[in-house]
Amino acid sequence: MELTQDVSKVEVKGLEARYYDRLMDIITLGYYPKFIKKAIDDLGLKEGQKVLDFGAGTGRNALLMRKYIKESGKIVALEIGKEMKEQFLQKTKGYENILLKEQRIDEPFELGEKFDLVFISFVLHGFIQQKRDVIIENAKKHLKPGGVFAILDYANFDVESANPIVKFAIRKIECPLAEDFIKRDTKQMLEKHGFGDFEKSLYFKKYVRLLKGKKEK
Repeated sequence: MELTQDVSKVEVKGLEARYYDRLMDIITLGYYPKFIKKAIDDLGLKEGQKVLDFGAGTGRNALLMRKYIKESGKIVALEIGKEMKEQFLQKTKGYENILLKEQRIDEPFELGEKFDLVFISFVLHGFIQQKRDVIIENAKKHLKPGGVFAILDYANFDVESANPIVKFAIRKIECPLAEDFIKRDTKQMLEKHGFGDFEKSLYFKKYVRLLKGKKEK
């Protein structure tokens, strides 16, 4: 059966969105803050770099990234959710080098500037493949030559033989698009768009991965 975008749960709304950070902390038994700090550290950001944050959420990630790029760097965050935008603006208030724009990432767009890194965290799996390709192309278009697209999301693994808790979460809590994403080769997905020189970091017993690919052209 062909998957359609209407089965996605990627656009979080309402109470779930309003308490998103707290819920993530509870679901992971308090491990999420340590995990996301480690993942942001593994991005390898440097002072003065420019970051484009796809599906920026509550601003938690942007604040962590700002510690690395410091005052001389810049973060442009893209988000469309009402509750997410409200939290983002509240958390990042006073930081002039963190900018929020209302922009869908699954449609072609042009910001008119290039970035050192495009970051997307637990968003790409929530789209049908045609839209994933659009998102990847948007990332490529906004990267400088040699710039990095960093995807923090589920790794590629066999769901059927996975840990029972992981298997339950993917098949009963997540939308069907998550398992579709897990079954696909994410590196090949990126290679088709001109990314290479991959690096990866694994978390949560190798079920979650930070995959970084460089723009080759």
